[in-house]
This record gives sequence, C-alpha cells and structure tokens, in this order.
Amino acid sequence: MRFCREHLSLYAVTDRVCLGARPLADAVEASIRGGVTMVQLREKSLEVTNRSLFLDEAEELAHICHKYGIPFIVNDDVEVALESHADGVHLGQDDTDAREARRILGKDAIIGVTARSVVEAVAAEAARADYIGVGAVFGTATKMNTRHIGVEGLRAITNAVHIPAVAIGGVNLSNIGELKDSGASGVAVVSAIFGACDIESACRELRRAAGGIL
Repeated sequence: MRFCREHLSLYAVTDRVCLGARPLADAVEASIRGGVTMVQLREKSLEVTNRSLFLDEAEELAHICHKYGIPFIVNDDVEVALESHADGVHLGQDDTDAREARRILGKDAIIGVTARSVVEAVAAEAARADYIGVGAVFGTATKMNTRHIGVEGLRAITNAVHIPAVAIGGVNLSNIGELKDSGASGVAVVSAIFGACDIESACRELRRAAGGIL
C-alpha cells in the first residue's frame, strides 16, 4: 500500500490491557468505522511470550485493515510483519535498523521509527524512514519511565526533518488542541481509543478534533 501523510491523521496503536474481555479484532474494526486511518499492532507481552499468537493476531488485523483499505503496521517485529502481510513495521531506537527492515520488507513497505530528539529524527530520515513517531508528548500510562518531550519538543523535531511526524503519548480529546501548529501530521492514540466504552464514537470525536489541528 502506498503511504501518504494523511494515513497518520488518526493512528490507532493497540493495547489489549485497555480492552478487558473485548476481542481485539472487534475493537480494531470499530476504531476503523469511527475514522481511524492507520493501525499498529503493539502487544508487548505477546511479542515476548507467545510469538505464534502474535502472528495470528497480526494476520487477522491485516485482513481487517485491508478490507477497509487502510495500512496495517506491526510494532518492532520485522519477521511478523513480513509473514502477516502487514504494510510495514514501526521500530524503536533499540530495534532493527530501518535500512535493514526495508531490505527485508521491500521498497514499498511503510517504515516508521520512534524519535525522542532532533538527533534521532534526523537519523531516521537519513535511514529513509517514511515517518517518525514523536513522543511522549504528554503523560502516558502505557509506557512507563518515558520522558515527556512536550509540544515544544515535538515542534523542534518537526522543524528539523521533512518526513511526516505523528505525535504519540497521552493524546486525548482534552489535550489534542494543544498540538495545533506543532507540525505534526497526525496523532497516534492508545488508551483514548481502546479504553473507551464506545470505541467507534470515541474515534469519530478524535478524528474531528484531529482535523482541527492538522
């Protein structure tokens, strides 16, 4: 799938802890119906403890996303991305190098890289990443011991690179307006989507709010 910056408008990042007993596939489909433009499977416990189940979930979510015509991204694991026919992979600073990921996944794969500083962002652009995930912009409970860079840190990074950036880390309806004029091409949202009682309605509201800042 050809990547464009509009895919970052409302980028859902999964977290099964937020869902309770609700099936992840149902939650993801509801988020897409509500206006999500890209989905990333991020399930750290499965990635470590049950790779087979992680692959099964990746294949299921890839099918759902492709049914709706939106990109599906796997967190960290290049091999699972390849085997599940995902559209790409999102890499942390300690994961596979972006150049190596592209060699494995092919020239058309979508490669995202986490960047918490201008230096990391510039390096990701030099490695031919398609986009960067910048954060944590606000406080977040989904990643412990994560340094908050704030909106000014986000703005410094977006001013330093030409590839699009998505803001992540504690983004919700109450603070999304603070990202206006930050240079972000979109928002990556975890708990404000998957922790919502009505995921589809929550995504509609977030999509409208995101449209006001982009």
